[in-house]
Amino acid sequence: MRQLLKNKAATAGIIIFIAEIILAVLAPLVAPYDPNEMDIIHKLQGPSIQHLMGTDDLGRDLFSRVLYGARYSLGMGICATALGSLAGMIIGSVCGYFGGKVDYLVMRFLDIVQAIPGTLLVIVVAAVLGTGFIETVVALSISGIAGAARLLRASMLNVRQLEYIEASHSINCSKMRIILHHLLPNSFSPMIVSMTMGIASTIVAAAALSFVGLGVQPPTPEWGSILNTGRNFMREHAYYMLAPGLAIMVTVLSLNMFGDGLRDALDPKLKN
Repeated sequence: MRQLLKNKAATAGIIIFIAEIILAVLAPLVAPYDPNEMDIIHKLQGPSIQHLMGTDDLGRDLFSRVLYGARYSLGMGICATALGSLAGMIIGSVCGYFGGKVDYLVMRFLDIVQAIPGTLLVIVVAAVLGTGFIETVVALSISGIAGAARLLRASMLNVRQLEYIEASHSINCSKMRIILHHLLPNSFSPMIVSMTMGIASTIVAAAALSFVGLGVQPPTPEWGSILNTGRNFMREHAYYMLAPGLAIMVTVLSLNMFGDGLRDALDPKLKN
């Protein structure tokens, strides 16, 4: 923990991300306007005191829409990463502990899955499931299962060779107890870093899905959806795409800064 706190970039990253979560939760109190309140008379106006980020093609306040959009974008990033990591952890734990034919068959299946480009896999799953918040979360989580499973399996294969695991077997500890109390806690460090980085990439993937019309649909104020609408006015009203674009950039940058610091803090070589 001390090693992490000494890293100023990582500290700044987590502070920014937590601040974004707080703003998303308090959006009804912080946002100056209803995100779907239309004012055609003042449409496509640039940033001003009344509208900090300008207005969109329907006169809706972009600052308010970006604030409310954080609820959807951050929510999808966190939920999809958590769901995919949880499923991957279950698969990786079983393969890493038991090995044998089960491990071989599952790993070969994951090889096939990972041979499919991640973006293509997400688009296909999203097209099958349909659009919406839950559907997008499921599509994004499926694409992250294979990587999480492989990462935890590799970590668990190293840990299970240690002496205290052999000692647990010798005193007849149950397999479930060994996995939950010994293997998982000591194999989890790489997963924490991976999940932190995964949230950032998932937020970008969610925005990309909405940008091509396969994610959350208008009038829901999701960052990718706002970008998709704003591209029609990119030349004359560049601020339209700048607002959600900056939100995505700052979020991804803050998570990557924190993830790098967390990786350095958890790296055994640096500890020694």
